[in-house]
Order: sequence, then C-alpha cells, then structure tokens
Amino acid sequence: MFIADGLKRLGYEVHGVGLHRQFDPSLPERCDSFREVGLLKVGAWGRVLRRHGVRHAIMVGKVDKAKLMHDKWRLLRNIPDMPTALAWYKKLRHDRRSHAVLKAVADELHRKGVQLIDSTIPIPDQLAEPGVMTRTQPTPEQLADVDLVWPMLAELLRLDIGQSLTVRDRDVISVEAVEGTDRMIERTGDLCKRGGWTLVKGARAQHDRRSDVPTVGIRTIEHMHRHGGRCLAIAAGDVIMLDRPNMLKRADELGVAIVGVAMAPATAQVRAPEEAQIEAKSGVQPDGVPALRPVVPPAEAVPGTHA
Repeated sequence: MFIADGLKRLGYEVHGVGLHRQFDPSLPERCDSFREVGLLKVGAWGRVLRRHGVRHAIMVGKVDKAKLMHDKWRLLRNIPDMPTALAWYKKLRHDRRSHAVLKAVADELHRKGVQLIDSTIPIPDQLAEPGVMTRTQPTPEQLADVDLVWPMLAELLRLDIGQSLTVRDRDVISVEAVEGTDRMIERTGDLCKRGGWTLVKGARAQHDRRSDVPTVGIRTIEHMHRHGGRCLAIAAGDVIMLDRPNMLKRADELGVAIVGVAMAPATAQVRAPEEAQIEAKSGVQPDGVPALRPVVPPAEAVPGTHA
C-alpha cells in the first residue's frame, strides 16, 4: 500500500498486478487499474503490464513460500504458463533461492519490455535509520546481544538462509528459514517463556533491492510483544518500516525498543536512469524529467505483517 501511495504522491499512474490470494485487499482501490494473476504465470504478468503501456515495475509484497512449497495440491492450484515452466527448467531446477527466482522473473519481464527497479525509491522516509528510533531505550544486555549476533546474521544472510534471528543472554534462540519471521517469533516465544528476547533482522550484502527487501511493521511489533520480544534491531537503510511514525509510537506503548544498526561494510547502490528519475521526484523535481508509468507487481501483501 505504501509503495502505491508513494508513487501516487509523486504523480505517477499506478497499475497493479496482484498474485492470487497473496495481495492486500485494499491494494486494488489504490491503483488506476488492477488485475489478479496466477502466481506461476509470469508471462501473463508481462502481457497485462504491456497492455497498459507499463515499462518500469516495482515488485513488492511477500509470497508465503512455506504455503506454496509444502502444499500437496500446489501443482493443481498453480499450473505454470509456458514462460514460467521454461524458466524453471532452465534456471531454477537446481537453485530456488530468492535472488535466483527474482533474476528469472526479471529476465522474463524484461523480454516483455518491462524493467524492474528498486522498490525502496518511492518510500525513503520508511527506511530504518541508524541509532535508537524509539523513546524506549534498549538495555545494555540487549545491546550486547545485538553486538554478539550481528556478525552471525551477516553470515546467515550471505548464505541466503533467512533474514532474522532471535537472541537472549548471548544465546541464539531461533533462526529464520522458509517459515518466515512471524512463525520464528512464535517459536521463540515457545522456547523462551520468560521473554525479554531480541529480534535482529537485515538484508543480504549487495542484495537486489528490486524485490525481497526486509520489512517490519506495527503487526510485527505487536506479534513480538505478544510472544515476549522486547527489542528489535534492524539494518539501517536496508529494512522498510511500514507506517514508521505509528510503528514507533506503538512500540513505545508496548515497551519495545527499536534500534537501527549500520551494516558494514556499506555497499554503494548504483541507480538505473529510471530509478534516478523517481528518486529525483521524491525530492526536488528537475525540469524535463519524462513521466513514467510504474506498476505495483506482483502484490502488496503488507509484508511487514508476515516478516
């Protein structure tokens, strides 16, 4: 929703393509046009976008990989079209990690004349910042836990295992895998009944920001609090905080500290010309910048609530 709203504020026409049963119900009303498509029908995504004259797309939202991969009826419910089947056979049979899937999707959309761009450009004010962002301060013990596990998180991200882990008293409690952060939070609450644990979340070094950007939100904070979490440490500049002002307010109400941690070493981002144009519009709009018609594919499923 925030991506669509951000693009609208910048004056762009927004055409949405939502994956079946994976998008937020309020997304269609925020778009100039909206079409629901099959998850494994990437060829159809491209046709729908080109029909509306779309040349540049922003991919946001979350696909529940656990539901998709372990559903015994997944083949019947998600019959792929020919472009998707060919991409799977040629590129994804032996590597199903997120960045490999994204590259296959990006390549197919590019063949249809649609280029994916950085999903964070329309919402720079929603990214985590370095330092303590809440009035609630983390305890010295929580900060020591973050210092201990941050290098572990970096290695976890490098191996593309997951984006999060939980820790208390220098002990790692849970590591995120295919189940996602929400289920990891529930597992942590079961394992650490006394609560007070810390969740750390980041992004893989030089990760492709066209998709799979780590996201947290108000429901993430509420879910943490419900299961005993009291501190959230996230990578500054690399994690989206959905509705950040209200998220910080809610965290203070619940006594959850939020800390932004600078990733090291910092990696420079190279912007495509189209991304630079959108970035410029979010600040001072230079004269003569041509209008773009970005889209919001495949679905904005409020990723922070499933992070």
